[in-house]
Amino acid sequence: MPSTTSRRFPRTAALIGAAVLAASVAACGSADATPTTAPSASAPASAPASATAGVLTIRDPWVKAADKGMTAAFATLVNDGDADVTITGVTTDVSRAEIHEMAMTDGKMAMRQKQGGVVVAARSQAALEPGGDHLMLMDLTRPVRPGDQLDVTLTFADGRTQTFTAVAKPFTGAQETYAPGHGASPAS
Repeated sequence: MPSTTSRRFPRTAALIGAAVLAASVAACGSADATPTTAPSASAPASAPASATAGVLTIRDPWVKAADKGMTAAFATLVNDGDADVTITGVTTDVSRAEIHEMAMTDGKMAMRQKQGGVVVAARSQAALEPGGDHLMLMDLTRPVRPGDQLDVTLTFADGRTQTFTAVAKPFTGAQETYAPGHGASPAS
């Protein structure tokens, strides 16, 4: 007859294994989680930030500093899931916002609202970047200074949302101008 000690060991090992598995799953969060990891103002703008337990992983989120009018937010969006994800909307606490793209219009590159949103294919990534798809922040209610941290909320086609924090930084690289009036509300 096996000893009591030898019967308890597999049972104890199984219980410990189950506890470790449960803790691992809980640490990952649910698909509906809304992570908000803010990089410190002294952290480099290229430091990975935010969202490992959300719909997407958001890498290197940042916003172009601006005193007034318009600006834009950028990031790399990573979809580690098995299904495509579509971003259909965006909100922030400093302005109204839209998903924009750069596209050829009458033989010239022009910025416009992106119809259908941004699709991030399964097991892939999409870039929100100057000169390409980006999150347009219009009619700023306050200046966005270098080092400011802005909460940006993405809305997905299935109704889920995800919030991340983007750090503002000065940027002149693409020589883009987000001029007041583009997409602005008509004056009353």
